[in-house]
Amino acid sequence: MRHRKSSKRMGRNTAHRLALKRNLARSLFLSYNESGYIMTTVEKAKFVKPFAEKLITLAKNNTLHNYRRGLQLLDDEDAVKTLFDDIGPAYKERPGGYTRIVRRADKRLGDKATLALFAFVREGAVEAATVAEDSEE
Repeated sequence: MRHRKSSKRMGRNTAHRLALKRNLARSLFLSYNESGYIMTTVEKAKFVKPFAEKLITLAKNNTLHNYRRGLQLLDDEDAVKTLFDDIGPAYKERPGGYTRIVRRADKRLGDKATLALFAFVREGAVEAATVAEDSEE
């Protein structure tokens, strides 16, 4: 039974779960200036969303302590620099809800997993991304 357990195990051990969170958040933060979204499964997006939201909240207050805390949690200098230089100031006035999960109609080829766009909340960006993805196929 998983009564009163705070998060899902995702079929991975502790180190693998931490690596999954870090890698998906890193990919999302590094995609901020290009597309602003990553493509992943719905389950993985739901799993990493609280982690990414907490990091964005941390980046809203640009202090040395918060920067070092971001480095400790993400373990990637480029992603933390993007987080604190671009993403944090962009969401300074927003009280929360920085990311969204948009489900896609198509399934992944290998295992038929439900795909989703894990994206930043911006005006018109996700809608344009879904139109661009549909037009490529």
